[in-house]
Amino acid sequence: MDKILIVDDDGDLRRIVRDVLQDEGFAVTEAEDGVAAIREFGRQIPDVVLLDLNMPRMNGIETIRELKKIDSTVPVIIVTAYGDVPTAVEALKSGAYDFTLKPPEFDRLITTIKKGVERRRLGLEMMQLDHQLESSLEDKLGRSESIKKAIRQIRQIAMTDISLIIEGETGTGKSVVAGLLHNMSKRAERPFIHVDIGLIPEQLIESELFGYKKGAFTGADKDRTGYFENANGGTIFLDELENMSANAQMKMLSVIERKVVYPLGSAKPLGIDVRVISATNADIRAHVSSRQFREDLFYRLGEFIITLPPLRERPEDIPFFAGKFLFESCAELNKQINGISPEALDLLVKHTWPGNLRELKNVVRRAVLLSGGDTIRRDDIDIATCAHHKDKAGQSVLPAMGKLRDVLKSAEQRAIADALRFTGFNKSKTAELLDTSYTNLLAKIKEYGINVPEKND
Repeated sequence: MDKILIVDDDGDLRRIVRDVLQDEGFAVTEAEDGVAAIREFGRQIPDVVLLDLNMPRMNGIETIRELKKIDSTVPVIIVTAYGDVPTAVEALKSGAYDFTLKPPEFDRLITTIKKGVERRRLGLEMMQLDHQLESSLEDKLGRSESIKKAIRQIRQIAMTDISLIIEGETGTGKSVVAGLLHNMSKRAERPFIHVDIGLIPEQLIESELFGYKKGAFTGADKDRTGYFENANGGTIFLDELENMSANAQMKMLSVIERKVVYPLGSAKPLGIDVRVISATNADIRAHVSSRQFREDLFYRLGEFIITLPPLRERPEDIPFFAGKFLFESCAELNKQINGISPEALDLLVKHTWPGNLRELKNVVRRAVLLSGGDTIRRDDIDIATCAHHKDKAGQSVLPAMGKLRDVLKSAEQRAIADALRFTGFNKSKTAELLDTSYTNLLAKIKEYGINVPEKND
């Protein structure tokens, strides 16, 4: 039953309005002035307030302001004499929902009340959905203050068609964010096409992205649609953006500017309507400065940039994700483990996680697999992954500090070496584990001189 609070110093008018509203099925409470209204309002929040403007002790404008401090979602309907219309307009500016004149026309008043009740109901539903969305984003991305900035940005731009670049280290969740942006957008019912640029050979990238016609080249025995055409009406996610060749960049710029693609072997353009989301784990601005990446394309793709902080910069998220990955791993591996010991959790929190969330997930999954008890203990944590962060007594320590680029390179080298050992030196699985392209992994192995026994991938 919807609750209405009547606030008026005229007792006779309150009783008349009360009787009419009760006959309409409303639950009614009363207050003789603003002070009493605030007290009654705080005791039981109504769905609508009917408020007189001219009352002793506290006038209607002051009462509205105080009620809004308690609950701003409750519509306040002003009931006032004809001569007080200018004051009623001022009340609307102070947050009142509507006003009606004395003596009230009850049919109109009841209609206004019902609209106010519906407005409050919709407002509460929107607040609940908003809270659920916030909780869902935090469950996927984290709850630290640094990640909340990215969450706010995601919510601000999700419903737009702005092209954006998601930047962050390997394993920080760039593809997760891209999927969230698509699912929260007006294109959610349309395709979401994930393209890993690093996995496409340079000589094939044009045909893969834009398609080709039968006979366009040797082996083209039938028409093939490209990724852009497949994504029409939806979102295309270009991952590993930094691996795009100069020729591909030029053609990509033309496609984005003109909103058409030309399949290989065709002179007929195809109109496309796609939102472009890109991701990179490189410093794309440095690539622009060194002219490895076109400046004009960067500004087209990066109308907005979301930066995902690495896990080492938000250690407060580690216990949350460790617990989440523990639950998921137990379900996957059909094991019953109740939690992580303080010693094991301390080890996880102090680790710098060069592989970020992907590395943490694999460490927890391995610990679940190895654990023989009902709790993950320190010895269950993959020693190979964390050994370089222990002193002679076996205690976790921070790694030696140096220049940032040297520290990051060292961490990257260790992460690659650890992942190779974890996969039995299978380079394809290692590339997948580290969320990078096979060609980029080979280049890094060569750069760091990592010894990899010959194995069939």
